[in-house]
Amino acid sequence: MERNLRKERVGVVSSNKMDKSIVVMVERKVKHPLYGKFVKKSTKFIAHDEENTCKEGDTVKIMETRKMSKNKNWRLIDIIERAK
Repeated sequence: MERNLRKERVGVVSSNKMDKSIVVMVERKVKHPLYGKFVKKSTKFIAHDEENTCKEGDTVKIMETRKMSKNKNWRLIDIIERAK
């Protein structure tokens, strides 16, 4: 049996104060429907970080997964870039 493809997102860690959880902010550019200007929109995802390895400001890749709590259904795949 083959699994469906899971969504992946790249974003910046905005909070790591929880135990084994991080908040990842993913930004995207959306064209305004009337004025045509590109506007930055951001979405926050709560992701599972098993080893508590992430720090604030790290660029990370997360993947969709099963529900782990009320609003946590993403998990950390890898850390792309460490915060400076």
